Amino acid sequence: MTTPPSPSIAVVGCGYWGSNHARTFSELGALYAVSDRHQDRADALAQMHGVKAVAFDDVLGDPAIDGVVLALPPQYHADLAIAALEAGKHVLVEKPIALSVADARRVVEAAQKTELVAMTGHVLRFHPAFEALEAMIAAGDLGAVRYIHSHRVGLGKFHAENDALWDIAPHDLSLILAITGEKPISVRGVGSAMLNRLSDFAHLHLQFSSGVRSHVFASRLNPYRERRLTVIGSKAMAVFDDVAPWNQKLAIYHHKLWEDDNGWQSEMVDPEYVDIPDGMPLTRECAHFLECIATGAPARTPVSDGLAVIEILSEGTVRHD
Repeated sequence: MTTPPSPSIAVVGCGYWGSNHARTFSELGALYAVSDRHQDRADALAQMHGVKAVAFDDVLGDPAIDGVVLALPPQYHADLAIAALEAGKHVLVEKPIALSVADARRVVEAAQKTELVAMTGHVLRFHPAFEALEAMIAAGDLGAVRYIHSHRVGLGKFHAENDALWDIAPHDLSLILAITGEKPISVRGVGSAMLNRLSDFAHLHLQFSSGVRSHVFASRLNPYRERRLTVIGSKAMAVFDDVAPWNQKLAIYHHKLWEDDNGWQSEMVDPEYVDIPDGMPLTRECAHFLECIATGAPARTPVSDGLAVIEILSEGTVRHD
């Protein structure tokens, strides 16, 4: 049996994250072209991977290109994603897919008019540790999920258009929405701007109809780096720590809790570390995009997921200190 050729991909945006996409699709044998408004940057990346550097209009008009990856400043994502879909191209658009709910809805509506793959770049959904966590939750190993909190803090990446909430929090919001399987019924957000008009710190508090509550803390003005998602269940607690060594990225805690005549008591135990398979999240995400194009399977992170995140971000930015 002849193996069908891999879909051909054009990466639009040759900055830091676009370069990572280009390298990954090249390793997967699917990179066909790159594009950037800075021609010298596009030429350098194209030469590195032995592909063409072309204008965006040429990407849309080239029938040899099956899919387009958009890794641009987010204010350009919506219009270019819609243009690519209308040109018959499958789309993987980085987060956030837009900077307003209205624009994100336009992307979703454009995708609904086609049978094309329209996927959001929520890369941590493809992390083997998170996939293992999802499987444990589905199997009931943690019991009923009661509370989820995340800390994603570090220093730097001061974007001109994105504050800490919009730049950093989408990662964790995508994970929280995947775990809960529902949109929040209440969102309360507070941000603090220290350097300029854009918030460098952000807190989000979410409440879901199932009773689950969640808290997200994001900062780009922090002296240390932390990437941690904690899930509190009725039977056990789990921590996905993306800064930890690979064999410690997913820890399960079976702390003991009981109530007696003296009130609630607790006993702490050492964590149990879950064995997770090797695999780079970006590679797995890109391979999933190619598989969806080739087979017609639904994307695990459709643009509707990107819209759900932006709805939370928009509601969560109503109040700043």
